[in-house]
Amino acid sequence: MPVTKQKLIRHYALDRCLRNQTRRYYIEDLLAECNKALEAVDCLPISLRTIKNDINEFETLYNTVIAHLPDSHGRIYYRYEDPQFSLQKSLLSDEEVAKLKDALLMLSRFKGLPQFEWMTELLTKIEAKLHLDAHTESVIGFEANEYLQGLEHFESLFDYICNKQTIDVTYQPYDKPSFLCTLHPYYIKQHNSRWFLLAMNNQTQKMMLMALDRIQEIHLSNIAYVPVEIDFAEYFDDVIGVTIPQDTEPQHNLLRFYAHRLPYVLSKPLHHSQKIKNKAQGIIEITVIPNRELEAQLLWFGNDVEVLQPEMLRLQIATKIAKMHDLYS
Repeated sequence: MPVTKQKLIRHYALDRCLRNQTRRYYIEDLLAECNKALEAVDCLPISLRTIKNDINEFETLYNTVIAHLPDSHGRIYYRYEDPQFSLQKSLLSDEEVAKLKDALLMLSRFKGLPQFEWMTELLTKIEAKLHLDAHTESVIGFEANEYLQGLEHFESLFDYICNKQTIDVTYQPYDKPSFLCTLHPYYIKQHNSRWFLLAMNNQTQKMMLMALDRIQEIHLSNIAYVPVEIDFAEYFDDVIGVTIPQDTEPQHNLLRFYAHRLPYVLSKPLHHSQKIKNKAQGIIEITVIPNRELEAQLLWFGNDVEVLQPEMLRLQIATKIAKMHDLYS
């Protein structure tokens, strides 16, 4: 029988009572404690019959024994037979263990995931605990660059963001000298098999996007962390990729795709804003902020796409095509 949220609340309330070696909890006391816990989360109270069923089911679910102890008047109170037992030490039922085992067996078949040390160590421990075969054949391959530089920074950046800590970063751009800056890190995003850190520069108070493979060193800073009220799940909604040009609004971009390429674009939209303007002519519209990732995406389609609007984007693509032509002429 699956453990629902309400039942789990009751079981934790029971656990607190059954672990208490200094007080006697009779059936009425257990009922009262469970209803108190349910009331705190706006759940309806339960009956005496439900609490009795919970006690019987509890032993099976968590592989423990609840002692039914008589007092001097013959009334029964309840405690764990093993005083060291705690639900905190036995969070998974047999059913949940089976589901976790299935999930881990599936994950163990995945290739291409970044090989972070914490993930490898965690999976190894769980596999050993659940007696899983660590050498399961891989049947799924992901596109990823596991040799990409900078992945060694991922775990520490994750911790700094979760712990709301400011950091000093030495960064090496491709075409400029390296520099040191103090950052308030907020978000890590992946694009095109690369990882990027979104953070606020402490000196300029502006957002910066840093590729992890260009980060040379990271050290904890003693400057106070400054949080921001930004929904980073929506932060990149108006762009393709990760580059967000400053002071630029989304534009309506009309694109014409030729017949053999159009089904591909319709089945795999370039952006969530994509709309069909004229299917017969292969014209679609996407509303995004122009950036270099958009240009790269359009150039990737080669002569299967034509930019109709805006004129500035059409000119930029045409200029790049002309330079490419000169290279091969």
